[in-house]
Amino acid sequence: MNRTLSLLALTTLAACGGGGDAKTDSLPRDIAMPVADSTAAMNDRAANNTTPAAPKPIRPTPPRPTAIPSRLDDGTMFAGASVDSITSRRNKAGDNMRVRLAEAVLDPQGRTVIPAGAIVIVRIDELAPAENDGDLAGKLRLHPTAVEFDGMSHPITGVIDSVKFTIHGRGVTAGDAAKVGAGAAIGAGAGALIGGNTKSAVIGGVVGGAAGAAVASKTNDRDVIIRPGNYVRIRLTAPFSK
Repeated sequence: MNRTLSLLALTTLAACGGGGDAKTDSLPRDIAMPVADSTAAMNDRAANNTTPAAPKPIRPTPPRPTAIPSRLDDGTMFAGASVDSITSRRNKAGDNMRVRLAEAVLDPQGRTVIPAGAIVIVRIDELAPAENDGDLAGKLRLHPTAVEFDGMSHPITGVIDSVKFTIHGRGVTAGDAAKVGAGAAIGAGAGALIGGNTKSAVIGGVVGGAAGAAVASKTNDRDVIIRPGNYVRIRLTAPFSK
């Protein structure tokens, strides 16, 4: 009985693998290795062993050149045409006339300071007719006071360098007729003194009248006239900027 039990125990231990040496399992095994996911991102970049480039030196930005103000220098000349008619018969000192510029006035850099078509206001300082044949110009003195453009008026300082005008006789006026009458009266008085009778006085009066007419023709006023479209040139005597 004891031997039977011992033999049964050994058989049970052998079946359960409880022996000292494990027997190799000879059954075939299908052990699959895990497949790598080909869609996964691979960090296969080469190692960055290069030395980083040195930063470029920061160069200072050169200062922008200072803009030269747009202005006209002393002595700048520009010309235009008279808009108004001026005559010594009706105009006087203190009146104004207008001059329209024909072309734009540019600064030394070629920039427009006064546009074409601008109006220069010119003041009459003195205006008087020529009073005798020896007077070829009468009296005419003008100066510019302002220039108008873009809806604004800008003061200017300058002189009228050149202006076209004419001298036109106004004919025998009432004052000239008085000169003729005075000449006749003087002639009659002289004739009376010389001749001593009425006939001599009449002759003297005729001669005196002729002399008076000659005086009137020599002294009748001739007007200074600036007509629309007449040339006017202006010269600045101080810088101008708008």
